[in-house]
Amino acid sequence: MGAGMPADNRARLILEAVQRDGYQTIEALASLCGVKPYTTRRDVIGLCDRGLLRRRHGGVELPPEGENLAYPARQVLNFQAKRRIAELVARNVPDSATLFFGIGTTPEQCALALTDHPGLRVMTNNLNVATALSRNPSCEITIAGGRVRNLDRDVVAAEAHDFFSRFAVDIGIYGVGAVAADGTLLDFGPDEVTMRRNMAQHCRQRFLVLDHSKFGRDATVRGGHITEATAVFTDKPVPPAIAAQLKDAGVRLVVWSDDASEPALNNGRG
Repeated sequence: MGAGMPADNRARLILEAVQRDGYQTIEALASLCGVKPYTTRRDVIGLCDRGLLRRRHGGVELPPEGENLAYPARQVLNFQAKRRIAELVARNVPDSATLFFGIGTTPEQCALALTDHPGLRVMTNNLNVATALSRNPSCEITIAGGRVRNLDRDVVAAEAHDFFSRFAVDIGIYGVGAVAADGTLLDFGPDEVTMRRNMAQHCRQRFLVLDHSKFGRDATVRGGHITEATAVFTDKPVPPAIAAQLKDAGVRLVVWSDDASEPALNNGRG
C-alpha cells in the first residue's frame, strides 16, 4: 500500500474497515491506506457526500442500524468475496439454463460471471443484472415492470409482485439482507421479502448467495429460512449452528477454498 494507491481502492478499504470494525478515526484510516490524513479526509468527505458513510467526532461510521447501505457502497464492500461466490455459482450453472435473478450486489456479480455462458434465458427484477447479462449476445432477458428504485436500480414495488409466478425455471439466484442466528432470512423491506419468496416458489433449484458478513447482521423484515435453499454459496465457513441446520435439511453448502481455489463441498444433495 502507499500514496500511489488509486482512490477507488482506498475507498474500498475504508468502507470495508468501517463495516468490519465500526467507527474509524481519520488517522487510523490514513495508516490503513498508507497515505497522509488530509488525503484520507478528502476520501471520507467524498464517501459521506455520497451517503455511504456518516461523519462523527473526527472519524466516520456506518449509517444508522436497520438501514441498508447505499448500493454503491454495497458494490465495493466485500468485493473479492462476492467475486469468489460468483465464480462458484458460474461453475454450477449449465449452458442454456433458465434462471431467475433477485436483487442485490452478489447476484449482480453472479450475472457478470455468466456473461460467457451460451443460451441462457433470464427473468429478473434487478436492472444491474439485466445490464450485465446484456453483454452476452445469446442471453434472452425478461425484466419485471413497475416503479424503479433509482439508487438500487431494481423493481420491488407491488405491481411487480407476481412477476416470477409467470415462469418456471431451472435455477433461482438470490441474496438476502441478513441471516439471523436461528437461520431466519431477513431483509430491509416487505417488498423485498415478497419478491424473493415469490421467486423461490417457482424455480426447481434455489441458489442462495451471500458473503460471510450477512451472518449475524441486523435487518428488520423476516421472510423464509436458510434451509429452504437447494444450495448456499458463500466465501467463508458459516456458523456451526447454521452448518448443522443445512446438513440436517440436505442443503448443499458450497464454500470457497483459498488453498485450492476450488469450492469446498461441506454437505450436499445434487
